[in-house]
Amino acid sequence: MTFTRYAIYFAPPATAEWTQFATRWLGWDMEAGTEVAHPGLDGVDVAAVTEVPRKYGLHATMKPPFRLREGQSVTALQEACATLAASQCAIMMEGLEIARLGRFLALRPLGDTAALNALAAACVQELDMFRSPPSAAELEHRRASRLTPDQDANLVKWGYPYVLNAFRFHITLSGRLGKPVLASVQRTLENHLGPLLPKPFRIADLALMGEAEDGRFHLIHRYALSN
Repeated sequence: MTFTRYAIYFAPPATAEWTQFATRWLGWDMEAGTEVAHPGLDGVDVAAVTEVPRKYGLHATMKPPFRLREGQSVTALQEACATLAASQCAIMMEGLEIARLGRFLALRPLGDTAALNALAAACVQELDMFRSPPSAAELEHRRASRLTPDQDANLVKWGYPYVLNAFRFHITLSGRLGKPVLASVQRTLENHLGPLLPKPFRIADLALMGEAEDGRFHLIHRYALSN
């Protein structure tokens, strides 16, 4: 399969019960590369709620999607991912919680995130030689979000505003929702997904992802972190 962009994600373990529910919730299994049926939940239009994040699959972004720089190869990127993962330790957090981030819902980690933030920073910085710089149109699009000076500096240097000092690990579960719908969907997720969430929560590998021409992201390979 040919990919237009690549990214480094945390991809939850496919066999975990919480992963399986949340994958059905989004409706796209990025590991299998297939659509999956949404769970039938009274009072929630799951397909509408998850339409925006669906194509990305169940994930947390560690290095945001990028086009491969001219002169670089996918093989070299894969080798660099393996080297990076081998140099980084697996991370243990207290758990995950369902949280509101503005007007969308996501899973957020519980506990000290310093090691997690450092891992994401390593992904951004140490693989940046493979990233093609953003176009003028892409810069303009990002700046329409009224970035802070620090976010704009990140955009210029790293191709994305919300990295390093602006990074917040999260696993997106919805698009932007109105307040009444937001509250209702959060209650539904707390009832159905909440009891399945891991405590503790472990990050044991990094996932190299590829974006297909239809915009859907596919898992290319997992790289185990050092124990």
